[in-house]
Amino acid sequence: MQDVDRTPISFADLLARPGVVEILDLQGPVGFCAFHGGNLERVTEQIASEAAARSGSSFYGVIQPRGMRHHIPSTLVDPGQSPKLAAFVAHCQWVIAVHGYGLQGHFASLLCGGGNRTLATHVARHIRDALPAYETIDDMDRIPKSLRGLHPDNPCNLTAGGGMQLELPPRVRGLTPLVLAWPSHDPKTQRFPHVNHLIDGLIQAARSWAPDPDPPCPMGQSPMADPAPGSTVTT
Repeated sequence: MQDVDRTPISFADLLARPGVVEILDLQGPVGFCAFHGGNLERVTEQIASEAAARSGSSFYGVIQPRGMRHHIPSTLVDPGQSPKLAAFVAHCQWVIAVHGYGLQGHFASLLCGGGNRTLATHVARHIRDALPAYETIDDMDRIPKSLRGLHPDNPCNLTAGGGMQLELPPRVRGLTPLVLAWPSHDPKTQRFPHVNHLIDGLIQAARSWAPDPDPPCPMGQSPMADPAPGSTVTT
């Protein structure tokens, strides 16, 4: 697999690169986003965009083309450098940011971080119902610090109601040899069933979200705030 390129560039520079596609679809007050989509954190924009479309939610995505895997830390994905992202943040009340990660010992762990812990718990409950064979973790103490999504500049935390960050390992995205061995599944013509189940869970979570008052946590004061970027592996 092509290595991830972590050369420092601005978000605006990334968006200006040939082949990079930025998508905005403003619908309901819940927004799904996948700004590390395409060839970087593969399948994430497919999951986020379909969950948004089928639940009446909004969607924002950045899709990198084949041959490009340039990772910009979430804290540098700046609405000030993208009118479309700025419109998404202004329009949405809550955000579910979909990411991919690869980390030893977490091959079947779906991590529910982000500043709005009520939303994270709500989404985690629906994912558990949809994917009982996986471990869906919303206990912040069990999520690696680099994947907690608590930094105040993280796009999942910028809307009025805050949001949650969903980190997906390669297995649930259909990117491991398990796909080839799955009964009655043709990976050339069919999407891996676990992806479909995950999308169904996210749709139910978005449709049923009826929050109690829960202001985003004061992440600038949190002892669990994100460390310096670049300490995780995207897949």
